[in-house]
Amino acid sequence: MVVPESLPPSGSVGQQYRSNPSLSQQSGGAQHLSSSGNISQVNNSLHFEYSETDLLLPKELNSGSRLHGFIRANGSGEPAESACAMLLQILVPFLLAGLGTVSAGLLLDVVQNWDVFQEVTEILILIPAVLGMKGNLEMTLASRLSTAVNTGKMGSAREKWLLIVGNLALKQLQATVLGLLAFLMATLLGWMIEGKMPFKHAVLLCSTSVSTAFMASLLQGITMVGVIIGSRRMGINPDNVATPMAASFGDLITLAFLACFSQWFYFFIEQYSYVLYLVDLLLLCLIPIWVVIATKHPASHILLRTGWGPIITAMLISSIGGLILDKTVSDPNLVGIIIYAPVINGVGGNLVSIQCSRISTQLHLKYSLGELPEDLRSCYNPCRTFFGSDANHRSAQILLLLVIPGHLVFLYTIHLMKGGHTFPSPLLTLAFLFASLIQVFSLLCIADCMVHGLWRKHKDPDSYSIPYLTALGDFLGTALLSVAFVMLWWWGRDTMC
Repeated sequence: MVVPESLPPSGSVGQQYRSNPSLSQQSGGAQHLSSSGNISQVNNSLHFEYSETDLLLPKELNSGSRLHGFIRANGSGEPAESACAMLLQILVPFLLAGLGTVSAGLLLDVVQNWDVFQEVTEILILIPAVLGMKGNLEMTLASRLSTAVNTGKMGSAREKWLLIVGNLALKQLQATVLGLLAFLMATLLGWMIEGKMPFKHAVLLCSTSVSTAFMASLLQGITMVGVIIGSRRMGINPDNVATPMAASFGDLITLAFLACFSQWFYFFIEQYSYVLYLVDLLLLCLIPIWVVIATKHPASHILLRTGWGPIITAMLISSIGGLILDKTVSDPNLVGIIIYAPVINGVGGNLVSIQCSRISTQLHLKYSLGELPEDLRSCYNPCRTFFGSDANHRSAQILLLLVIPGHLVFLYTIHLMKGGHTFPSPLLTLAFLFASLIQVFSLLCIADCMVHGLWRKHKDPDSYSIPYLTALGDFLGTALLSVAFVMLWWWGRDTMC
């Protein structure tokens, strides 16, 4: 086994390891370098213990030896990617994710005319909160597993599946709880707007929210595990593809479940209302099972106790975005906004999640939890996000440059899928692109500041930052899009006068 010449800065730990190269060769076993400075031998079964922030394992334990454009540079453990390789790896999942959000927007434009959406208007408040679970759960899972792959924490089959199963069980538990909280927020906000909330509507909202969250989370979680493992075997950096692939058809799948469940429950509630109660009871009874499974792995056990704050706060922020969407859609002067809302929200969340995952991986590889380089300890400057020679500076530039051409492709796709009759006017296109650019620029700056701030406070950014950022993306996207449509309406009214 070859010992790397240099390791990420970690004080005496790196010096101890480099000064004893013979430590890496003992009776066919590999050595694991822990963040505490102790080197423990890994036996032939490759069973070992570590925490989420352990240093990079020796590269031979990571089976990604066929990396294309994703190699370990100078033995430091940090991925070395050219700008071209980075762009190509980001572009395909970004376009797939964008097409998924376009499909979700078109589906939402259709289902808004269904009986249940016309009768129970509070469902529109529920939509951003439920769709936001993609950022709260799927993207967070993708970021955690991507970091685990890049830091060598999925080397043994046993540890890999313990990590995967523990995280999936935790995600199902979080989905169930968030579904209940999303229902409570939609009920409260709906009551504040209308001054009343019929009991049947509340029951329908509860069953719809919990069922949608559970089923969408289960399907997307299994898909995400396959994407992570497949990326690893193909030699693709999962940081570039996992989070946008998590969102590629996440909005469409979640919205389809939401529309179908709500319509079915709407038909059942009059004569077979007990079906709704049974569904809620069944999903609630599964909660203890998810808790037991999640406690089997140390990482998911820790998050079971400490990971609720970000996802609950993010759900509350997304609910405010849902309130804005509900009020905007109800205005006859702003017809058409509902098609574009999932697109601007989804694309913004997808792009910032890539940057967040990349920064988090770099911190895990190069620094101990709580440590930052000198240039990142001073007051934040937006120029720091986009200008520099670091790989994350290049990725921020690439992600920002993808906004305008990407959205033009998605707007044209909407035009084609609507039969070629609804291409937006040049003024609407310009307003939409400007709002999108402001949204993504703001999110990338916030991500840079937030991820490093969380790391400095000894909090893992993979579990804390993405929920906040995707929720802010939903809020900013909906708010900026509403402002753009209101300004265009005022412009058109003044022109007619």
